[in-house]
Amino acid sequence: MIVAFSVAPSGGTSSDSVHDAVAAAVRIVRDSGLPNRTSSMFTEIEGEWDEVMEVVKRATLAVAEHGTRVSLVLKADYRPGHTGELDGKVQRLEAALDAQGESRA
Repeated sequence: MIVAFSVAPSGGTSSDSVHDAVAAAVRIVRDSGLPNRTSSMFTEIEGEWDEVMEVVKRATLAVAEHGTRVSLVLKADYRPGHTGELDGKVQRLEAALDAQGESRA
């Protein structure tokens, strides 16, 4: 399963920036040992249902230490029996784009 999620604190924060809270969440994801990547708006993590959801929970609780509320946005791709999809999906997309580029040349 792949989960893309974003967590941010609200209420009781001392600044408009949430980078310290987000850094705490991303550190938990990276320390999990599961395949992951972080972009400007989401962190993606891949693994079995229970292990991924446990990491999301721990990341959310870490962000909660930076405010009185936490906003969690989560999108999941549950596809039993498939692994390596964090990179595999992107590789298939790039191959399709390359193939389209060749057919238009």
